[in-house]
Amino acid sequence: MAADPRVKSGAPAIAGEPGAAEASVTAVGPEAGVASPSVAGIPARNRATRADARASFDALTETIWRLRQPDGCPWDREQTHASIAKNMIEEAYEAVDCIEAGDARHLREELGDVLMQVMLHAQIAADAGEFTIDDVVSDLNEKLIRRHPHVFGKVGGAQDADAVLDIWDSVKRAERARRNAGAATGEGAGAAGANGAADGAPRPEGLLDSVPKAFPALMQAQKVSKRAAKAGFEWDTVAGVWDKVAEERAEFEAEEPGSPERALEFGDMLFALVNVARKEGIDAEEALRASTLKFRTRWATMEEAVRGRGVALEDLSTAELNALWDEAKRG
Repeated sequence: MAADPRVKSGAPAIAGEPGAAEASVTAVGPEAGVASPSVAGIPARNRATRADARASFDALTETIWRLRQPDGCPWDREQTHASIAKNMIEEAYEAVDCIEAGDARHLREELGDVLMQVMLHAQIAADAGEFTIDDVVSDLNEKLIRRHPHVFGKVGGAQDADAVLDIWDSVKRAERARRNAGAATGEGAGAAGANGAADGAPRPEGLLDSVPKAFPALMQAQKVSKRAAKAGFEWDTVAGVWDKVAEERAEFEAEEPGSPERALEFGDMLFALVNVARKEGIDAEEALRASTLKFRTRWATMEEAVRGRGVALEDLSTAELNALWDEAKRG
């Protein structure tokens, strides 16, 4: 059997285990998190849920590699990172649909499709001499350990999820500082990527640079505004944000209908509303998804109601549609 790419040879004592407090936690073997600690008040770890996927993962790696070989699949061979980029998003959304539907059977399949995208991108990179799936998995494992010092390191155990988020923020700031230090010395030029200055020299990573521009607009807006707020760029109260919404609405209405300026002001108004959601502790993306699902459900109810009458919704008057809508709302 091939060696598990996630396991570092010569790894120190297992992080998080008794006697490992002085050991390095930059890498752990597959046994990490398996042994049951004897700690008062903490339930024993469930060994039954620790899957050994080494054989199947290695077989999948082989399959993806084979598809990209000269005698493999013509379609797979001609793909690039760019040509299948949208597939990653589509497969992730299909997995989310299964999660929201509580459909575990299909979720298993859709998670496989998401994993296939990861594997194919890694193989494309390996063929180009960029990186391998071993690099991807190793980097992920090290990052998870680095960002969980309360589990694998000497930091005191986090008592709740909020404490964990504070630890993550601290670790991420330290990571950004290291990357910026590397960029300043030229060692981080490769990692700086899109952060290069106009003269080609790497520039320090900004606070918002790690928020992907490909995120859905509402999600991106909430994440960047949250980061700015943590830096002190924030309203004192929710009322202040509502005042900003009113200001943006006035600017929107002042622009010529149909003009690019009016569209931009509409975006500013939406951005301000996202900040209302953030201040209220509401996930704007999830809130709009829920409202859209509610609309779709009611519309389907309306379609079902008229199907037996032999008519279509588009043939009804506005008054009839409104009556059906009210009926659907009453359930």
